[in-house]
Amino acid sequence: MMVKKLRPEGAVRVDKERLEQLYAQLGTSGADGVVSRAMEELAVRLAKVESSYRKGQFQELQRSARSMIAISEQIGMETFASVASDVHELACLDDSTALAATVERLLRIGENSLLAVWDMQGSSI
Repeated sequence: MMVKKLRPEGAVRVDKERLEQLYAQLGTSGADGVVSRAMEELAVRLAKVESSYRKGQFQELQRSARSMIAISEQIGMETFASVASDVHELACLDDSTALAATVERLLRIGENSLLAVWDMQGSSI
């Protein structure tokens, strides 16, 4: 018998038009700064979500997830915002299995979203 470990990938949606609007409104330098700060903040908060979950600090987990929604929407990370919203909602409920799966999904989606925006930022937006 052969056992295979699944490695779920997290496909992401990034709203390129949202990024283009940001660059049109703020110019390249201003938008680069906003996007860079947002990405740094999301990376920090993603680590906080993981830490809070592992420690069983569900109120902190809920706060961190909620705060990521607006930041990710600002720079067009649609999938990231959606999954962060799911984590925020599940942190209030008594469904440890769903929360565990969704936190893990947020970590995958978060990493993939940050890479996708980083790649877009490196190319011409």
